[in-house]
Amino acid sequence: MKEIDIRECVTIEELDQCVSLQREVFGLPDLEISPRRHLIVSRQAGGWTLGAFANHFRDRLVGFVHHLAAIRGEDEIIGYSHMMAVHKNYQNLGLGARLKWAQRDRALTEGRRFIKWTWEPMQARNAHFNLNRLGVVVRTYGKNFYGTDYVTDPEQGSPAGKGLPSDRLFAGWELSSPRVVKLAGGAKPAPPPGPVTAIDIPADWPGLIKRDVNLAKQEQLRVQEEFEQAFSAGLVCTGFERSAAHPRYLLYNETV
Repeated sequence: MKEIDIRECVTIEELDQCVSLQREVFGLPDLEISPRRHLIVSRQAGGWTLGAFANHFRDRLVGFVHHLAAIRGEDEIIGYSHMMAVHKNYQNLGLGARLKWAQRDRALTEGRRFIKWTWEPMQARNAHFNLNRLGVVVRTYGKNFYGTDYVTDPEQGSPAGKGLPSDRLFAGWELSSPRVVKLAGGAKPAPPPGPVTAIDIPADWPGLIKRDVNLAKQEQLRVQEEFEQAFSAGLVCTGFERSAAHPRYLLYNETV
């Protein structure tokens, strides 16, 4: 991946490539795409977009992460990672991790200590990446956060009511925590002792949606309820067990 340079997107042409990559990667309708003006305005408000450029393709954008300025508590400035996209030909090559660690480095230089974002609870790949590779902590579950989820809608272009609620988990990335520092340096921290509880998710979520969307909604509701019960009991999610048959989230006491 040495032929990939990561730098801030600043020109109109570079930001337009971010818009095009959203369409390619997410398959969202234009209503759900973050337009160029949004990227420009967020930059003026203190945010930025880091792009991954393939030098051997005349600086073609093959990935990006968009970072917003946000507030935690009364006056702490933090980062909000609105989206990250990697071109299909560059996925599973470590580029997503490079973008996230570059985002962390940039945030630290600005004096920030925390970044938050969301992901779909049923996406095992994202869960493994965020929890095990980046070291985020999850304390919050958002129900139908964005409205109907177009990505998981089994009938593209069908009425919104036939889609699924856009439930999300909130990632909290403490940039200077001992675990994150070790992961940033390439180390693999030892996992904590056995979890207090675990929350299973379907092994083949896209397949389940295609086979039986009503059963998928029931499973989504079950996962939502189990997370809410765990968080109400003071537990936090800091790990994910990757398994082809039984993927599951691992929850621990807050002190772990």
